[in-house]
Amino acid sequence: MSLQLAMRPIALSKPEAAAALSMSVDSFERYVQADVRCVRRGRLRLYPVAELERWADANAQRVLEGSA
Repeated sequence: MSLQLAMRPIALSKPEAAAALSMSVDSFERYVQADVRCVRRGRLRLYPVAELERWADANAQRVLEGSA
């Protein structure tokens, strides 16, 4: 019996990062990319999940009950 551990990624490609935030790559480039750090190795760009979570938390707004 082999034990497989589910591994949570620690960094995502741009399309994966956009999908994780439920937005298009275009929206990611427009609204998010400049505000998060990324890992650069040659042409490779990886966006740490912690940075994406930080951005989402910093940009979250409370929705007030009864407001439209």
